[in-house]
Amino acid sequence: MASLYPVIMCGGSGTRLWPASRPSLPKQFIPLAGNRSLFQETVERVASLAEDGELIVVAGIAHRQAVETQLDEIGISARIILEPAGRDSAAAMAAAALWTASQDPEAVNLFVASDHHIPHGDQFRKAVREAVVGATAGRIVTLGVVPTTPSSAYGYIAPQGPGLSPVSAFVEKPDEATANRYISEGYLWNSGNFIAQAKILAREIFERAAAVGEAVQSSLRGAVKDENCILLNADFNNAPKISIDYAVMEKTGIASVLPVRFDWTDLGSWDSVQASGEGDVGLHVLEDSEGCLVRACDGVMVAAIGLQDVGIIVERDAVLVTDLKKSQDVKKVVERLRSLSPRHLDFPARPQPEPLLEGASRMTNWLRQAALPAWASIGQDPTGAFEEVLALDGRRVPAPRRARVQARQILVYAEAGLNGWNGPWKSVTSTGLQRLRSLYLRPDGFMRTLLAADGAPKDETAMVYDQAFLIFALARVSAALGEPDLEAEAIGIKDQLLARADDFGGIKEGGAYPYQSNAHMHLLEAALAWEEATGDSGWASFADRIVNLARTHFIDTDTGFLLEYFKADWSPAAGEDGRLTEPGHQFEWAWLLARHGRNRNDPVILADAWKLYESGLRGVERRRSITIDAMNSDGSVRSARSRLWPQTEWLKASLILASLSEDGQRAQCLDQAAAAQRALWQYLTPQGLWRDKLLADGKFIDEPAPASSFYHIMAAYLQLKDTFSVIEPGSTQSLRLS
Repeated sequence: MASLYPVIMCGGSGTRLWPASRPSLPKQFIPLAGNRSLFQETVERVASLAEDGELIVVAGIAHRQAVETQLDEIGISARIILEPAGRDSAAAMAAAALWTASQDPEAVNLFVASDHHIPHGDQFRKAVREAVVGATAGRIVTLGVVPTTPSSAYGYIAPQGPGLSPVSAFVEKPDEATANRYISEGYLWNSGNFIAQAKILAREIFERAAAVGEAVQSSLRGAVKDENCILLNADFNNAPKISIDYAVMEKTGIASVLPVRFDWTDLGSWDSVQASGEGDVGLHVLEDSEGCLVRACDGVMVAAIGLQDVGIIVERDAVLVTDLKKSQDVKKVVERLRSLSPRHLDFPARPQPEPLLEGASRMTNWLRQAALPAWASIGQDPTGAFEEVLALDGRRVPAPRRARVQARQILVYAEAGLNGWNGPWKSVTSTGLQRLRSLYLRPDGFMRTLLAADGAPKDETAMVYDQAFLIFALARVSAALGEPDLEAEAIGIKDQLLARADDFGGIKEGGAYPYQSNAHMHLLEAALAWEEATGDSGWASFADRIVNLARTHFIDTDTGFLLEYFKADWSPAAGEDGRLTEPGHQFEWAWLLARHGRNRNDPVILADAWKLYESGLRGVERRRSITIDAMNSDGSVRSARSRLWPQTEWLKASLILASLSEDGQRAQCLDQAAAAQRALWQYLTPQGLWRDKLLADGKFIDEPAPASSFYHIMAAYLQLKDTFSVIEPGSTQSLRLS
């Protein structure tokens, strides 16, 4: 049997069920007869038919988010073909058929509307399988519903005989008298469901509506593929706006109809929604009332007394009260609104996202007025040591203090000074560095990794990761305080680390994961800071060495992901450890390689930066527009939790690549940067603190703010400032911390 590719058609203007259904969210995307939307009902009804094929959804670009969100909610994936503009069913079906035929020349498509209510899915699937037999014989089969009542709401089909038979005629929606005659003559309701081989339907479209086929074919050739989406190009708009009935079905000689008896309605009017028995929504009280339909938006109570067969539909900006027998006339109301109150034709527009520069200015103010003062006061104790965490109400929370946090906070305040902050950055930096040296430095010049809350040594391990941040902090303090002698101290630490390097150029880390990419990433960051500040060839050589290790061993050439853990020969670690990849680190390495490639004017390194950036984007959850914590090297999700720091790395990578790009590519990167900035703002509090871990259900873990995040936030601010100095040189005055 041929592979079956179900196609769900998501067209429609969203007017027949106004005010609940409107163009930006038409009826297929709202629950009308139960808890699922009609689109979700349709997906669940047909998904299992795609055993050897693939589920396809055709929708307008404006409805992409609705489609993706509602698919995610029911855990079903699909290939999504996105139209730049609606051109009716002939063009939509042509797009799906041509794409299907390109994947499987013998495949059969099942075309279904996304807004029909069919409560008995098993009966529907049985009918489809029967119709597939006719389709594989070269027929275009439509399902004709045996009428239960004479209805002027549907078109009709005249079959030539019983069972699966050729079609004699397709007829328009009749008046009531004609509908009675049609039923007596054995006509069937036209359900709008079609089953045909993709190549056969495509051939018929080209023969009978060539302009449709040519425009759609051209739009597919120029389509942009974005994950599971196919974005048809503007050539699609050249397709004549015509239904499949007019374009093909009324002209073709290969149309057949299969009579079916399952319950079916297109829920095209409020009386049909009421008849489903599941249409009531929201809070309502009915007194001495019968046969009514009440739908109230959240927070609204509807009370009605003494009504019969009345529909009351309440949205936040509009209310419809209708005799249900006349609910087909809602379209007349909509037509009048076009001149009387056009703004009520659609839902109120959502607030526009904050522009990137405005968000950057707001972040600058937040740093200057809230975050920097908070962490310079309650975030540093009288001895100069920095707090590990602060409670979200601003209280200090006793906790062991990591060496890396001390170094990170020192470099944050050094950067604040370098960027004009008028607060006590000098004393914060100087006392912090003095305290670090007195408590954390071992006799060999390395930092011990951890002190107890009272300052007593707790872990003497010298982590490479920690030494990287000490080198980095010394670079920024040297620049901020004008102390060039600090470079000798940094070189001493670097040389000790290099003395421990293996034949591959890697440096073994302490702890449970001795062979890892993360510590090297921060060594590269520190080396770039010194190289960019001094131009010293020793730091440049150190950076080159780490970049070479990353490009030859850390990046999996098969998948494009940069991995986290390795064996002693720097091949991927065994088991799950060797499959772990973190989207935040893809972005962070992309940012570092972009800097390094820019410094070296090396297009090959820049190309690798772009590849890592694209790998990172695979970890941005589109529905919530947020970067998740962890994936596997095959692209599957390992942890859907989202910490703060990956959002900053998404922002930084997008910004630096925007500054190195031109025109369209720059615009795409800036769009990503704006999305990343919006994601980051979800974590920040007005008091200059932040939340750290956002769960997949949209709730934050209730825990203190970790000081370690401040370094990431400051780095994102610095990249915002640097990028705008390139793309809008006159805008950076608003990004000064002074």
